[in-house]
Amino acid sequence: MPMITAPFPMPKTLAESNAMVLEMRFVIEKLQLQIATLKRARFGSSSEAIDSIVDQMELTLEDMLTEQAAILQNQPDIDKTITEAEEKKKPVRKPLPEHLPRDITEHLPNDGICDCCGGSLHRIGEDITEVLDYVPASFRVKRHIRLKMACRSCDTVKQAPAISLPIQKGKPGPGLLAHALTSKYMDHLPLHRQSGMYAREGVEISRNTMADWVGRSMELVRALVEAIARHVFGGAAIHTDDTPVPVQAPGTGKTKTGRIWTYLRDERDWQGEAAPAAYYRYSPDRKGARPQEHLKEYEGFLHADGYAGYEKLYGTGKITEVACLAHVRRKFFDIYKANGSLIAKEALDRIAVLYGIEKQIRKMPPEAKRQVRQLKAKPLFEALQAWLPIQLNKIPAKSPLAGAIRYGITRLKRLAVYLTDGRLAIDNNPAERCMRPIALGRKNFMFYGSDKGGDRAAAAYTLLETAKLNGINPQAYLTWVFDTIADHPINRIDDLLPWNFKDNSLKEAA
Repeated sequence: MPMITAPFPMPKTLAESNAMVLEMRFVIEKLQLQIATLKRARFGSSSEAIDSIVDQMELTLEDMLTEQAAILQNQPDIDKTITEAEEKKKPVRKPLPEHLPRDITEHLPNDGICDCCGGSLHRIGEDITEVLDYVPASFRVKRHIRLKMACRSCDTVKQAPAISLPIQKGKPGPGLLAHALTSKYMDHLPLHRQSGMYAREGVEISRNTMADWVGRSMELVRALVEAIARHVFGGAAIHTDDTPVPVQAPGTGKTKTGRIWTYLRDERDWQGEAAPAAYYRYSPDRKGARPQEHLKEYEGFLHADGYAGYEKLYGTGKITEVACLAHVRRKFFDIYKANGSLIAKEALDRIAVLYGIEKQIRKMPPEAKRQVRQLKAKPLFEALQAWLPIQLNKIPAKSPLAGAIRYGITRLKRLAVYLTDGRLAIDNNPAERCMRPIALGRKNFMFYGSDKGGDRAAAAYTLLETAKLNGINPQAYLTWVFDTIADHPINRIDDLLPWNFKDNSLKEAA
């Protein structure tokens, strides 16, 4: 049975939003029907293949539901007939389970004092809002009671304002949203699996509902992701890398290869004052236009591999390339492991001495690092550059070793700049470390459901990995963000950056 998918670019007008949501609803219904049909067909020798198809369709459906939620979040004035029809189709909201513990917070208006006459307020009623939240290893219901208080002196009724929630008219608290996002993007658990885990704890939350939460919550933090991007591109030197990710190809039932790019600012190795941060971007392909667009405003040093797509950036004069010695080393390492080449072994030994110098000067300020490199590393680096062409004349031109040597000669010319500036690194390993979570994720999920799903994943990685770089529990950080952002002034969004997350806030959020 073919999978139904469709491309859905972000709508620009209200009319486009209306049409897109209607089209999405049709496709979602088709997908739900196909999934139900395939689940009923699970038997015999073909069950494993059917399970694989069902998992793929579950992820596609999850991504479409999330995208629909993002559109509704950005278009509050969307056609009421659409939203009303959607509300009618939703299952009747069940009360939150009685067996869950309740944390009760009472909100007094004006601390129980009438702001009209200064008299004491007395209780005449209450409104109760229950929010399902999540704390590590347990669910709990946080009951907010807004007391209705009356003033006998001036015959007025007072009540604290309704609490702000990350998703208005929704039941998820900040901790539950943070847990769902961390589980999806850091622990690589699709929403339908999370839903099954919650059900085992006696809490029924459908995958559709969770997809709605993810779409809306990621729209809430979009400005925060952009703030991290500005911070990263404000660095004098940054690292970049990219990795392939599978993405559902619209209308084909197959996957295509997209890319996740990372841009890292990390000055800890040279005592820089700026906090470390990683900004991720998704693109549907690896065309050179992608990094050129990402870095169009950047000026400074760029640690990168030898990808040709960066060449136009270097030609502008605003960006200086810093090549990676680790890439050079790997080619010689592979050859030495394969055939024990003595030339490859000597190349590795020479490179190891350069890394030994770097180990000695870690965490030193830039000028001190530059001086040591000029004194100790520069003669060795130049000796390696002179030695490689000599070895090239001793071996067959088409051998793998000759290819490694030619690569080394080319890349060392573009790495030499690191000797002149203590802010630069000898390799691009910091960016590669930022790619590991995505590489691990590929083993747990089969693909992103759409290009928009890739965009959301990149935004989530930006927040989660930047929190990790700053030594912060990502789930606790997101809890704090979702608890704060609804009432936070947009012109002070930098207050919510991970490095502004204080220890006392961490304890409260956790």
